[in-house]
Amino acid sequence: MTETRKVAVLKGGRSAEREVSLNTGAQVAEALRSDGFGVVEIDAGDADFIEQLRQTGPDVVFIALHGRFGEDGTVQGLLELLDMKYVGSGVLASALAMDKAMSKHVFTQAGLPTPPYVHLRSGDEWDAEGISAELGAKTVVKPASEGSAIGVTIVHDPSELERGIEEAFRHDSSVLIEAFVPGVELTVGVLGTDDPFALPTLEVVPEHEFYDYDSKYVPGMSTHVIPARVTDAQNLECQRLALDAHHALGCRGVSRSDFIVAGDGSVWLLEVNTIPGMTSTSLLPDAARAAGIEFPALCRMLVEGALEE
Repeated sequence: MTETRKVAVLKGGRSAEREVSLNTGAQVAEALRSDGFGVVEIDAGDADFIEQLRQTGPDVVFIALHGRFGEDGTVQGLLELLDMKYVGSGVLASALAMDKAMSKHVFTQAGLPTPPYVHLRSGDEWDAEGISAELGAKTVVKPASEGSAIGVTIVHDPSELERGIEEAFRHDSSVLIEAFVPGVELTVGVLGTDDPFALPTLEVVPEHEFYDYDSKYVPGMSTHVIPARVTDAQNLECQRLALDAHHALGCRGVSRSDFIVAGDGSVWLLEVNTIPGMTSTSLLPDAARAAGIEFPALCRMLVEGALEE
């Protein structure tokens, strides 16, 4: 099967996460080639990338794009119009997961535990003391539709809130302010189409105050612990919630949900990623490896799942 299948790896693009995407795409392409697939790498930042896709005529497209114009449903919609199969979630699930405010609305409606939040749009009036009274003095301010912790600020008291909101609005017209929950940072990957399953929990220990851009992509700036150093019940709860979030958003093929296990033992769902990073420092490949799925097999599983759709 692998010898006759052509895969277009769509990477790069125009988002703030372009360099990460190029890295992800290169590693995915190498893994698929080593497994016998015919691979063509296409940079979605090229003006003629759509024509390149048409000329390639792939059996399936592996979307290795991160952030806007790749992870947000836009490329998924394009591939639907081109009648091309692709790895990962469809238009709606991709758009919902990328927009952290919208996904929080879905989590709340689905009864999934997520930290309290305030959603601001450009031009909205807001009051620092009122937000602090509602969420607590320490909050997390983030652009609603950016990834890789771009534009994220940890606000320690109301006097820092204005700066954090301004920074987030530099990256997006929609901003999420979330109550800060201290605890253990965990992530859980989900794989599969017809019968998705949760991977082992992975604990993230960043060198900085939180899992920021450097912690994600600079070797040595974070430590991955598998399984996470929490109770068996908390591990199982994170896996259950990852599957529930995957289904609530309508994800397909793969997702990765991020959690905090608080000091009192409660588990909080933060967000869902529909195109997790696939670099040498990324979380999903490490969790898959702990489940006995090496990187080439992981890439093959994702491609074959898309081909069977």
